[in-house]
Amino acid sequence: MKRIIPVIALLIVGFANAQAYKGKGDIKGQVGLNTQDHGTGINTSVDIGIGENMSYGFVASYLLSVDQAAGIKPKFEDRADIKVRFNANIGNVFGFDKNMDIYPGLSLGTRNFGGHLGYRYFFTSGFGIYAEAGAPIAKYDTNTKGFEHYNNQFVFNIGASFNL
Repeated sequence: MKRIIPVIALLIVGFANAQAYKGKGDIKGQVGLNTQDHGTGINTSVDIGIGENMSYGFVASYLLSVDQAAGIKPKFEDRADIKVRFNANIGNVFGFDKNMDIYPGLSLGTRNFGGHLGYRYFFTSGFGIYAEAGAPIAKYDTNTKGFEHYNNQFVFNIGASFNL
């Protein structure tokens, strides 16, 4: 019991300083699990605040585990994807607690033009979690087949978020 009270006090202080999005100049880094049809991998992103409710960023994804097609393994370029993106950080618009942020956005990548919807929750001033779903709006090749389908479909990312 003596140990629980200091731990609870520490958590309360940590939550009091957490902030999911601060506005212009705020930089968030994220690392997480990428899941999609026929593959799972790693997703990394960085978002840089350019206004009270706007940010831009970069995303890189790489599929570590993928299904083979007709016994052929996909090449590096089949597994990798890089994107630039724009977010509307609207947690404060909806009156969310400062620890939470929701951010819809658009992205332009090596495979498509797409949209995403994400959510961040910060436990402390430097560490939180995120979940993000994305889908293509317009594919560069409308008849995707085989490995072209990787990183060119609905994706879900979940992981850790950091203040940088």
